[in-house]
Amino acid sequence: MALFGNAHSIDPAQAQQEYARLLGHGEQIHAAYLLIRDTILFTDRRLILVDKQGITGKKTEYHSIPYRSITHFAVETAGTFDLDAELKIWLSGSPAPIQKTFTKGVDIYEVQAILTQFVAR
Repeated sequence: MALFGNAHSIDPAQAQQEYARLLGHGEQIHAAYLLIRDTILFTDRRLILVDKQGITGKKTEYHSIPYRSITHFAVETAGTFDLDAELKIWLSGSPAPIQKTFTKGVDIYEVQAILTQFVAR
């Protein structure tokens, strides 16, 4: 599903404060991205997907994905007519990937490098 608007990175220190209730003792956010209403957090322990739901966005679902459960991932860069870049993540035991769409405001190569850093441990 494509998202429209400007995706952008969030200061990790700001995300650390905003999402402190989600984090375990000593867990640190290394990178964060805002995609319209949803957020992706890269911590030193896991990937957290924050999914705002409903018209008001008050209902929120938090997906916690340990890096060890990611079997592989792919990035698709933006093209001439398709201006969005895409991240696909496959989890063990699930045939369909999780897909997140980024607009040109985010460097998809940076997202891929961050994910590589944590998955390849």
